[in-house]
Amino acid sequence: MEPHRPRREFVKELAALGGFTALMGYSLRPAAAEPPPEVTTIRLSLFPTTCLAPQYLAEEFLRIEGFSQVAYPTRAKPINKTEEGPAEADMFMAPAPSVISAIDSGFPALALAGIHAGCYELFATERVRAVRDLKGKTVVIGARGALEHLFIASMVAYVGMNPEKDINWSIAGDSETAYQQFAAGKADAWLAFGTEPLELRAKKIGHSILSTAESQPWSQYFCCMLQSRRDFVQKYPVASKRALRAVLKATDVCASDPARAARYMAEKGYEPRYDLALETLKRLPYQRWREANPEDTLRFYALRLHEVGMIKSTPQKIIADGTDWRFLNELKKELKA
Repeated sequence: MEPHRPRREFVKELAALGGFTALMGYSLRPAAAEPPPEVTTIRLSLFPTTCLAPQYLAEEFLRIEGFSQVAYPTRAKPINKTEEGPAEADMFMAPAPSVISAIDSGFPALALAGIHAGCYELFATERVRAVRDLKGKTVVIGARGALEHLFIASMVAYVGMNPEKDINWSIAGDSETAYQQFAAGKADAWLAFGTEPLELRAKKIGHSILSTAESQPWSQYFCCMLQSRRDFVQKYPVASKRALRAVLKATDVCASDPARAARYMAEKGYEPRYDLALETLKRLPYQRWREANPEDTLRFYALRLHEVGMIKSTPQKIIADGTDWRFLNELKKELKA
C-alpha cells in the first residue's frame, strides 16, 4: 500500500477493481495462491498511442497483482536501433522488428509474449499499387534503424527486393516530419500506425498497399510484443509473471470491450479522440495472444532482416538470446487461452 493513501481509499479501490475483473470473468484465486511480487513498484514505457492500450489498461490489474506503485516514466520509450533502451522502464510494448533489432544489438531485454497484430499500414501515392512498385521510389522514414525502416525493409525483402539498393530512403529526422513530407507529396510511401491510417483515409491522403491486419502473411504475426529488462525477470520472477498476467488481462479487455478501453484511453489523455481510439481498437486482433506463437513472429521477421544484412544474428540466435516464454505458457493454461 502506498504510504500516503488512506487505507479506506485503498480498500474501496481494490473492491472496485475486483468487480472489474469479475466482469471480465477472471478469478483472483490463482494470483492469491502465488507468493507476492518481490518488488511492489513497476515502470512501463510511456508512448501514448491507442494500439498500445494494454500497457495502460494494465495499471488497474497491476494494482490487484500487488504493485502499489505503477509508473509511466516520460523518458521511457519503445526501443529501436537508434536509441538506447528505456532504462527507466521495467516492461514495455515494442514492435517485433524493433524487438529483434534490440536483441541483435545486445540490449539486455527478453521478449515475454506477443500481444496483438495489425497496427501498421504501408501507405503510398497513386503511382504505387503494390510493394514491388516501390523499386526506385522514395520512401520516407524518421531514421535509419527506426521501427518504420525495419518494418518496410522486411516487407521489401519478402518480395525479393534489396532495401538498400532498390529503395530511395528519405530521412526526415522524426516520424512527425516524415508524416508531413508524405502528406505534402514529397515521398512515394510512408508507414502509418495506430490511428494514423484512419486519419490518412479521412484526409484522402494516399492509399494503403499493405495492412498488417489484413495482408498475408503479415496478418499471421504479431506486430507488437511485450518485453522486459533481463535483470528484472531474473531478479523478480514472481513480479514478472504477475505483471505479464496484468497486461494479458488488459489485452483481453481491448478484445472483448473496446468501448471500455477507448473510454479509459480518452479519460487518461493517452488518446483524447475517443471515436478514433474506438475504431482503432475494434479493428485490431487483441485476441491474437491466445492463438499465435510469438516465436513464429520473431523467426519470420528475423529471417527477413538477416537476409538483407540489417541484423547479424540468425533467427535461432535471436530466439535463444532474447526470449523467455515460461510465464506466457503458464498463463495461457491459467487464463484458458
